[in-house]
Amino acid sequence: MSKSETIKVAFRLRPLNSTEKQDGRKVCCVVHEDEGVIEMQYGDSSKRFTFDSVFSASSSQRRIYDVTTAPLVQSVLEGFNGTVFAYGQTGAGKTHTMEGSIIPTTFEHIFDHIALNSAKDRYLVHASFFEIYNEEIRDLLTAGKSQQNSLELRESTDAGVYVQGLTSTVVKSASEIDAVLQNGNKNRSVGSTLMNSQSSRSHSIFSIVVECCSTDEHNNEHIRVGKLNLVDLAGSERQSKTGATGERLKEATKINLSLSALGNVISALVDGKAKHIPYRDSKLTRILQDSLGGNTKTVMLANAGPADCNADESLSTLRYANRAKNIKNKPVINEDPKDTLLRGYQEEIARLKERLAQMSSPEAQLVRSTVVENSAAKESLPKLEQEHHDEKASLQKKLEDEQKARMDTEKERRELQQHLVEMEAKLIVGGEIASSATKQEAALRKANQELIAKRESELMLTRRMNEQEEEKLNLEERYKDVATEVKEKTRKLQRVWVKYQQAKSEIKDMEQEALREHTEMLDTIRELNKQLKLKEFVISSFIPPQYALLYDDVDQGGRAVWEEAREAWTIPGLNTRRGNRLRERQASGRPETEFSREMKMVDSNPRWRSEDIVDLDLVMPVQKAPAARDDPNTIDAIAAILAIDMDDKVDELPLNEIRKNRQKKYLKAESSKQKQKRRKDKAKSRPTTAAL
Repeated sequence: MSKSETIKVAFRLRPLNSTEKQDGRKVCCVVHEDEGVIEMQYGDSSKRFTFDSVFSASSSQRRIYDVTTAPLVQSVLEGFNGTVFAYGQTGAGKTHTMEGSIIPTTFEHIFDHIALNSAKDRYLVHASFFEIYNEEIRDLLTAGKSQQNSLELRESTDAGVYVQGLTSTVVKSASEIDAVLQNGNKNRSVGSTLMNSQSSRSHSIFSIVVECCSTDEHNNEHIRVGKLNLVDLAGSERQSKTGATGERLKEATKINLSLSALGNVISALVDGKAKHIPYRDSKLTRILQDSLGGNTKTVMLANAGPADCNADESLSTLRYANRAKNIKNKPVINEDPKDTLLRGYQEEIARLKERLAQMSSPEAQLVRSTVVENSAAKESLPKLEQEHHDEKASLQKKLEDEQKARMDTEKERRELQQHLVEMEAKLIVGGEIASSATKQEAALRKANQELIAKRESELMLTRRMNEQEEEKLNLEERYKDVATEVKEKTRKLQRVWVKYQQAKSEIKDMEQEALREHTEMLDTIRELNKQLKLKEFVISSFIPPQYALLYDDVDQGGRAVWEEAREAWTIPGLNTRRGNRLRERQASGRPETEFSREMKMVDSNPRWRSEDIVDLDLVMPVQKAPAARDDPNTIDAIAAILAIDMDDKVDELPLNEIRKNRQKKYLKAESSKQKQKRRKDKAKSRPTTAAL
């Protein structure tokens, strides 16, 4: 039966940033590294939290790795599963801790260990990188962010919860795996808020799988597989401080929901009475299911800021981490699993070697002898010559075929040899690339681990002695005199009173925190209701009510089905068959011509002939004869009209001008004879019906 162990919790306090210094903010948190205690001044009371290790702003990145992560990485190399995740408010320094210290030093540690290990051991290391953005899983190692599709979570009895279709890259050195990390960071979702100009808008998980095949003294092979998850959680946010709106507010809502689900899982694991652990409330908790109460060694790195303006968030992080340190996991070594990539590679290499050995074996030489009867008669000589010629041609053809087959075999052998070299190149043999610097680094790391282990044991002994001393004081009943008894009991009473006041203050703070969380949840519900109403409005605007009913839940008479495994709604297709016959087509809601029905069979354009649109040729305009623009009379008439003053009266015009105008063609009255003549000319100019 596997031994249970609690989650290791470390707390890191960052220094004041430039904005907090300019605003004159005060420090409300104090770090006592020797005692493993964080002391926080919250209001009028002081609160103390004890963790496995605490780090102040002056702590180096390397020391943080050596104390928190190095033992975990060593366990992963021995075949355990491990998880390191950073938690805290946005802008608290989580990404700085993970990418500035934990992740790159982990790469060096893994490949230094491989370089110093036995030459009999073979290793295969492969890595993957993905993020959870708005409750969608995205592969960060794909070609481009625009091409990323949401991946699905799957669960099996052997592999547990895994991401289907996730890209996994085989690496052989620390530089190669660092290139994989940098390539994934280019595709990660980041954004700017009032609290952080480079705020992570998603939870990222970088997974490293180390497979080792070792040989014992009886030449039996044993495979160990260790998996390490390096998790950089997005920070919890308050809209009033980050100023998030639009897409940033939507991202913050999803982030807070997943972190709230993570907190519920931690609370349920700590509470021994909980019958159900809500792992399925978010994709983050499903992925971290083994890391929280399962087959994994887990380290939590809590990060916070020291400024008094962030006291509420820092206190929430401290309580979060204080609950998490009580979670118990049951890690076991993963020995000889069936579905390892290393086993598949070794089987493929063995098959290639066997095939190459068969191809390089000496071939049976065919010995052909031709017996010529010397007693043949001279009259059969032409016949023998013809047979000899035919046999020679046949042998020549066989020789060419054999040469071609030999060339094909040689080509195949070279391809197999190249494939074998490529397969063997993916495996790392222990002790191949060890250098003096690597050996010194490993020796220094080992010495640091011994010192850290001694310091941790001393710290545990000190804490135990303090607890025993307190118990001794509580159990002491005999006193020298009444004054001593009064003094000791007064001291006890004061100590109990302080504890009572602290507990009372803690309850009050927790009530206020619960109220704040309740308010934030209500704001989240309001935002989700707004989005829901928007989607319902769009649906009601474009889908008729009688058809919208089909998309309701099955329990409400619709066809929509919720798939628990995919966490998504699906609408099964309608069964259009009745027995072995197709159902009759329902009458169309609009009239349709026979021409449209025929064109549907041959015309792929859904918006042309099949929509009862008549195809007509364009009517070209008839070119008319140009008007007599160059006629002098017309020009004079137009000029005279334009020269007339519309405000003048005709009676005021001179008589000679009136007479002159009367002589104009356009001012003369047309007689009846002229009208008849004009009509006849017009009738003659029209085309007849026969001509049409």
